[in-house]
Amino acid sequence: MSGSGALISVNGEVLTADLLGGAYWAARDTLIVSDLHFEKGSSFARRGVMLPPYDTRTTLMRLEKLMRTYAPKRVISLGDAFHDGEAEARIDDEDAERLEALTRSADWLWIVGNHDPEPPARFAGSSACVAEIGGLVFRHEPTDGAAPGEVAGHLHPCARVIAEGRALRRRCFAADAVGGAGTRLVMPAMGAFTGGLNVLDDAFAEVLPDPVAWVMGADGVYPVTPANLAPDVLVSHARRAG
Repeated sequence: MSGSGALISVNGEVLTADLLGGAYWAARDTLIVSDLHFEKGSSFARRGVMLPPYDTRTTLMRLEKLMRTYAPKRVISLGDAFHDGEAEARIDDEDAERLEALTRSADWLWIVGNHDPEPPARFAGSSACVAEIGGLVFRHEPTDGAAPGEVAGHLHPCARVIAEGRALRRRCFAADAVGGAGTRLVMPAMGAFTGGLNVLDDAFAEVLPDPVAWVMGADGVYPVTPANLAPDVLVSHARRAG
């Protein structure tokens, strides 16, 4: 692992949650990533919001490190790999070459998302809206209600944790159990400029009513149960009160 990861059970399958934001499925030699949002910075720049133009390169560095660590045979990207339909045309040549090398090094599956409803034309791999492999179902946007085996992205989960009188806010893997009875997982966004939505937000209510946040810390991934999670804003208290 690139750091101290954590084993998360999803519908009987075991995934290694890495602190870089990817999940490795050893039984299928598969790396899962989500919401890379390549070229988000250049998209904002076109609208006059000037951000440092290094988000794609930073995200690629994370991907490359995960690929070196696990050397997977397959990679599944859970949608919104590109921030918009013109991101492929804007990507820097050097960054494009690095991404091309990654997509050639494994069987790449692009799950399409709301930001990239069409698969990339320049980069290798197959595409799908939904993919069922073994006991898992991969899609971009999580479904409401029970969805055993679902691994999705889209919501960019983050957790606000209260511990020892301090509040920390971190990206996280969002699941429905600490132990071996978990049924589904929402992946963190890996993109360097992606924000995060608190797992206690109403958007998670029908997906993970009592979420367990596997928080990405400085040197590991750690489970945090609902009792130790805090909302970002007061309006979320109504939900916590049940």
